[in-house]
Amino acid sequence: MSKLITFIGNGNMALSIAKGLKKDYKIEVVGRDVNKLNKFEKDLGIEIQKHLLNNFDMTNKTIILCVKPANIESVGTILKGKAKVVYSVLAGTNVERLKTNLNTQAVVRTMPNLGASVGRSHTTLTGDIEFKDEALKLLSAIGSTTWLSSDKEIDIATALAGSGPAYLCLIAEALADGAVKQGLKRDDSMEIMRGLFGGFGELIQDVHPAILKDAVMSPGGTTAAGYSAMEENNVRYGCISAIEEAYKKATKL
Repeated sequence: MSKLITFIGNGNMALSIAKGLKKDYKIEVVGRDVNKLNKFEKDLGIEIQKHLLNNFDMTNKTIILCVKPANIESVGTILKGKAKVVYSVLAGTNVERLKTNLNTQAVVRTMPNLGASVGRSHTTLTGDIEFKDEALKLLSAIGSTTWLSSDKEIDIATALAGSGPAYLCLIAEALADGAVKQGLKRDDSMEIMRGLFGGFGELIQDVHPAILKDAVMSPGGTTAAGYSAMEENNVRYGCISAIEEAYKKATKL
């Protein structure tokens, strides 16, 4: 018999994670709106158990909490019973705040990213160590995982892995725009950019980026000219600053 996983919240991240878990787990979803719960079920493509938030008892359940961070206090006052464990995907919401507002035996804080929708998230986790193995197994259903030792580390990881897809989207779009500016047709530019990111995603798994860069950059060549332009325009510093600002924001949510 499949293990039951309960989602509190029915947004895009909950749906992405549920898609990764639906083959091996029974899914139930808790929300405020019946129509949104029905849409969640349709989008997921399987029959699920659906409950309204104000009637839900989470006693001894395994919960994946996917509400907005600002709603943690109000949701916590509505839920009944004591959960076995709560896996939270709330950005900037530390373990202490989760334990203060939720009646649960244990808490694991997690941060999946956009790749969850295609089973390629990199999810960072921290929290009650006795649930480490279970947490890594559970979240591996949507991609790779890394267990971290503190809230601070997961806030930094949120800035990198959680927000990172947006940064890469900016770079991808800008590179394609650059090719169009030089005369390449838009459709061809987008196709080539996607191929670039697909291949690079595989290469970067085993090779340090500096080594990959050196392998591409011939003395006095086209890559060296383009790379120099990126350095002159502070692309490297912009990326470092993006992580810093996102981390600061994560600590203030």
